[in-house]
Amino acid sequence: MKSFITLIAATLLSLCAWAAQPVNVNSANAEEIAEALKGVGMSKAEAIVDYRNANGKFKHVDELVNVKGIGIRTVDINREFILLENSKLAASE
Repeated sequence: MKSFITLIAATLLSLCAWAAQPVNVNSANAEEIAEALKGVGMSKAEAIVDYRNANGKFKHVDELVNVKGIGIRTVDINREFILLENSKLAASE
């Protein structure tokens, strides 16, 4: 029974790790952003897309704090999953 519970726990953890994929906040739609970022639901994701449409592409990940409802803590916990271009992680800039 213990091994079965361990197997289930390991499977769930691996699924969670697999689901966390980087997202390009300069090209993704609100649904993709909401699915990829922790603490960002549809309304915040839509605010990111609206801000991007009104102000242009994000040049640095920290610019996300200019979006209403997105604070530095949200940016920090998601930094490794935020892309600004297709091939570069925002955290490396």
